[in-house]
Amino acid sequence: MKIALVRYGAVPEVARCGIPESLAIHRDDEVIVQTHRGLEGGRVLEFAKPVQEPGQTAPEPSFQIERLKTDVDRQQEFRFRERVQQEFDMWNDRIVEWDLDLQLIEMDWTIDGEKLVLYVLNERGPECTKLALQAAAAGLGVVEVQPVSSEGPVAMPSAGGGCGTCGSH
Repeated sequence: MKIALVRYGAVPEVARCGIPESLAIHRDDEVIVQTHRGLEGGRVLEFAKPVQEPGQTAPEPSFQIERLKTDVDRQQEFRFRERVQQEFDMWNDRIVEWDLDLQLIEMDWTIDGEKLVLYVLNERGPECTKLALQAAAAGLGVVEVQPVSSEGPVAMPSAGGGCGTCGSH
């Protein structure tokens, strides 16, 4: 299986993504990727090099490229960017109102509009969980809270817990 390194998300992450045999993918192509959050737009950075050491197996892809990005996808992304600009201050006000010790730095929607991702400058922990729970209790849809540090998105600890997705659409 061919694997591409794809950058995705408003606060960029890079993942190994499987490429369906039916797609002709090239470096710098804009693609739609099925990630842990849902369908997201991304850009192919490079192709993963095949393993050359005898007995060594290549890491499995984290996600799957679904398709090349279409004009409809680009229009949808543009609409969601406008929506983020309109709603950013409202989300900051909610964080203050809910007395949460978080700083909202960015927001992003999945390409299908199923999930809002709130990027906060914070470590993964109770404040992130409270934000996701408050959003769900307020009926604000499916919201994922993604903590970010100066090095980028904060990964989920291997033991799990902490922060994540709450809400119902």
